[in-house]
Amino acid sequence: MAEVERKWYVIKAVTGTEKKVKQNIENEVELSILKDHVHKVLIPTEKVFHTTKSGKKVVTERNYFPSYIFVEVSEMNKVFSMILDIPGVLGFVGCKHKSDLPVALRQAEVSRLLGKVDELLSQDESLLQPYKVGEEVNVTDGPFNTFKGVIEEIDTEKKKLKITVKIFGRKTPLELGFAQVEKI
Repeated sequence: MAEVERKWYVIKAVTGTEKKVKQNIENEVELSILKDHVHKVLIPTEKVFHTTKSGKKVVTERNYFPSYIFVEVSEMNKVFSMILDIPGVLGFVGCKHKSDLPVALRQAEVSRLLGKVDELLSQDESLLQPYKVGEEVNVTDGPFNTFKGVIEEIDTEKKKLKITVKIFGRKTPLELGFAQVEKI
């Protein structure tokens, strides 16, 4: 028997119900004879942390693409109506009418999407409120814990800060992660 080509599709869901819809899709697939046709259900998420008013750092997870769920399917004709019948599913991206069969993502889009998901999974944390150059911060982690410093450079892609701290009266440059400092 020949291997059927798998393709990725994007489902539009009610905002805030993505996890529940994903779980319902997975449950429905497990209970039906279609489990050989739906291979993956994916909600890209990222870890985000922010500092509360009391100074405590809180890590939360948020959807990278709110309201969208990605599914890898080998036979869309067979699974199409089952997915549309799941509560919270509004339809598929690329369809003018709910009854139209969806358009699969191009391979370049899939590669970019999966690369972004891998990047988000490998990324530790990101900030809701980025730092500013010239801002004074406290070092909260590492050997320079409790030192105060001034931000000289910000690398948002790597989530790193270059700051200068005074050690024995000399300015010393440090490179620290966003999570290793806090605003004063």
